[in-house]
Amino acid sequence: MTALLLLLGIAVVGSVVPAPVVSLGPGPTFDTLGVVEGKPVVSADGLPNYPTSGHLNMTTVGVTDRITAFQALGLWFSGDHQLVPRFTLYPPDLSEQQVTSENKLEFDSSVANAEAAALTFLKMPTRVTVGALTPGSPSSGVLAEGDQIVAVSGRPVASVPMLLETLRAARPGVPLALRVKRGDDPVRDVSVTPSGYPGDPARAFLGITPATAPAAGDRLSITLGDVGGPSAGLMFTLALVDKLTPGELTGGRFVAGTGTITPEGTVGPISGIRFKMLKASEVGAQTFLVPADNCAEAASDAPDGLQLARVGTVGDAVTALDTLRAGGVPRGCS
Repeated sequence: MTALLLLLGIAVVGSVVPAPVVSLGPGPTFDTLGVVEGKPVVSADGLPNYPTSGHLNMTTVGVTDRITAFQALGLWFSGDHQLVPRFTLYPPDLSEQQVTSENKLEFDSSVANAEAAALTFLKMPTRVTVGALTPGSPSSGVLAEGDQIVAVSGRPVASVPMLLETLRAARPGVPLALRVKRGDDPVRDVSVTPSGYPGDPARAFLGITPATAPAAGDRLSITLGDVGGPSAGLMFTLALVDKLTPGELTGGRFVAGTGTITPEGTVGPISGIRFKMLKASEVGAQTFLVPADNCAEAASDAPDGLQLARVGTVGDAVTALDTLRAGGVPRGCS
């Protein structure tokens, strides 16, 4: 009887009590050339837009939290999930809301970088704007999304890197003079007093994500619900390039991929490449764009039939797609 009660107790604990792990696996995938929840994922208002075809899918890693020990075992035995300690994604010194907020900040930064990378690749004139604004931050009520930042502390701002370099000299509690332009209004002078950056109180925090926009006042927009993190940058960039240039970049093919992006167009590595390739293959992708630094890992785990293309820059990715469209084989990961 004692042994039976013990087994029953283990069964109850295993099926009810959350395990200190989360499960990583294939997450949702979205076509950056398509529409999600009634809105185009990528749009360019006021600029010439050209027809597109095929797919340019961004991929994600799915996170399953608050799982029981029995559920964890089931996911592990499935072979397409990985268990990791929960604290690696949800540090104990941060609330879940703070983690979500940080993921959103990374996504907003990825969007801003993708817009800059596309405009840089296309050699279009640009201006620096407020791409995103953190509610309740020092800039709230002073700046608004879309405001052009003309100068900071008397220094003209011609690019996002130039703005960031200027802001590095800012100090918490010391007012910062900005010249901004909103819509068709005249340029005006405003003052923002930075606070300490969350987690780094010595660093000035304004609460804005700078973005690069077309110089003529036209607007780029990237919208994708609650997806967080920076790894969709490359695919957002390619979608913008496709929509802003004649010809269809994919040639009608189903292409998926991943990779962070810098404003200059450099593709950076990501985590969870195996899960992203699995999902891409599952939904029918023929080719997967792989950041150069992820190539070794991707080559060892690629699903059968999924063609890999190695990319280190936006230019590499466009070249790979041009090669596919011409019937050739792009540089792979082998």
